[in-house]
Amino acid sequence: MSDTVRRFPAWLKKRLPAREQMAPVLDALRDLHLCTVCQEARCPNIGECFARGTATFMILGRICTRHCTFCAVRGGRPEPVEAREPQRVAEAAERLALKHVVVTSVTRDDLPDGGSEQFARTIRAVHERCGASVEVLTPDFEGRAEDVDQVASAGPEVFNHNVETVPRLYREVRPQADYERSLALLRRVAERGIVAKSGLMLGLGEREEEVRGVLADLRAAGCRAVTMGQYLRPSTRHHPVVEFVPPGRFEQLRLEALGLGFEAVASAPFVRSSYMAGQLAREMLAVTPE
Repeated sequence: MSDTVRRFPAWLKKRLPAREQMAPVLDALRDLHLCTVCQEARCPNIGECFARGTATFMILGRICTRHCTFCAVRGGRPEPVEAREPQRVAEAAERLALKHVVVTSVTRDDLPDGGSEQFARTIRAVHERCGASVEVLTPDFEGRAEDVDQVASAGPEVFNHNVETVPRLYREVRPQADYERSLALLRRVAERGIVAKSGLMLGLGEREEEVRGVLADLRAAGCRAVTMGQYLRPSTRHHPVVEFVPPGRFEQLRLEALGLGFEAVASAPFVRSSYMAGQLAREMLAVTPE
């Protein structure tokens, strides 16, 4: 596999903030021994989000049991589950005065419950400690309905699970995942009355009509919010960027998604599934602004 485009276009250049602007978040993460997907997945928005005082906490360790070809998070033998981790996340949320807390994880296929209990404990800890709304971004739990229900029963205000790309590319991009299984998870969440959210990356080699098909599938599954952003290759070992999608096409897809009935849509080159998550949540939940 090789990139057909090598030089970043002008719309994919971003100015980084000064480190002192990010210091409160960095200090909290260091003091409380927490990690973020912002750091582990090399998110291009890390400086902007940290400077705004927000971060997406990543629980259940830094090592993933899957090997998706788009993701910078390391694969291998996972770390033990830390019993006090939910309380540390809640303490960080309180320290940073977050009004909307986003929690994700590595995939833990090694655990009998896929880590669903740790998600539930973290949701409850945040609610109890600082009263913030909670958005979870979960793996698929290998399709186990009882694990999805365990997370949902803890009462997250938003339940996010990304389909990431179009079904045709799953074998290349998400070889251990299943498109229909992801749709079933989102459908189950929506049927429980929780805001279901999903997201996908563009530029992996998908066709425009395939993206429209995914949007229709997500809406039919009950998703109320969707994000779309440009895939950026973390290293030469990862799936290549096939196309740098221009901002105008992202805007076109945003309007089409709204036309399908999505209540909140974020679609632009730098959008990621948890980027400006509080703003999207406010559009649906009347969450107090950060």
